[in-house]
Amino acid sequence: MKKTINAALGGRKFTIDEDAYSKLDKYLKNFRKKANLGMDTKEMMEDIEARIADLFEAEIRSSNQVVDNALVTKVISQLGMPDGSPVDENAGTSSSYQAAEVDRSARKFFRDKEQNILGGVCAGASHYFNIDVVLVRILFVLLFLCVFSGFFIYLILWIVCPRAVTAADKCQMHGLPVTAENMKQFQK
Repeated sequence: MKKTINAALGGRKFTIDEDAYSKLDKYLKNFRKKANLGMDTKEMMEDIEARIADLFEAEIRSSNQVVDNALVTKVISQLGMPDGSPVDENAGTSSSYQAAEVDRSARKFFRDKEQNILGGVCAGASHYFNIDVVLVRILFVLLFLCVFSGFFIYLILWIVCPRAVTAADKCQMHGLPVTAENMKQFQK
């Protein structure tokens, strides 16, 4: 008989078996040491915990399912370490996840507030379609001048599309896998 622990991760509750909890705790402590972002470490840890919770929820089929060692190992190997090094063997796994194997077509549309002029819609569209932001802005200006529909399209996209706030959102916007190494690129 295994002991289980009720734990909150990323603001969500999970039932985790004791061995898996120990492995996850070691991973998060090691991750914090390697992140070495000073004041931004707290934000990075919140992002990584939210990402772990998302991955757990994607794998859990029922509300009373226990997160086991195999699932924790899978999630840890998928996320890796912020410096790109293999996951510490003390955490019980090694990183087998390679960024080169990722399909970069799995992008999500977000508004990019870091490259915005007005609302970040054109910058977000340029990331989504992988084209230069200037071309997207010219297209919207031409649509505005010729048909006036550019204004309405832009306004609707501004209202409907979420803003890329977290490092995980920014990874998805750029079509990168949401790993610790990639998330570190987008920390301020």
